[in-house]
Amino acid sequence: MTLKITISAPFKHTRKTGMRKNELVYYYALDRKWMSTEQANMLLIRAEEDGLLSQQNGFFSPRFDIHEIIVPVGFKPTSSIFERNDPSQELIGRIAKSQGIQETTVVSEMNRIIKEQFDGNLLPAAALVLLAKKYNVPFKDQRDALAGTIKKG
Repeated sequence: MTLKITISAPFKHTRKTGMRKNELVYYYALDRKWMSTEQANMLLIRAEEDGLLSQQNGFFSPRFDIHEIIVPVGFKPTSSIFERNDPSQELIGRIAKSQGIQETTVVSEMNRIIKEQFDGNLLPAAALVLLAKKYNVPFKDQRDALAGTIKKG
């Protein structure tokens, strides 16, 4: 969520729907002094890769509703925004939390689905999506990241 807050902040503060790269880098690095210009450029690349920003005609726009995001007063992102989260691990955690069970139990069930229902011919990310659907756990925000792991795998 911190990454979404960081991405939405310049758009919310300037009340713009699209901003050029140099405007965003200026906002993050020079105006707010949240990070270096190099880190700001890395942030934009990561946000695009994660499907949070899209670029069209030189303008970046958020691919999520920024009006749902609240930027707390005095907000400053931590270095954790540069860390990649494993979407499969995130979904395992969500399923475990929603069902009140251990993550190892979710992994066991995932493995059982792969082995028993698909004869080992299903990738773990796909099995996790099936489990998320079974338990009505939201996963759409992780869909692109999960699809990326399937394509790489």
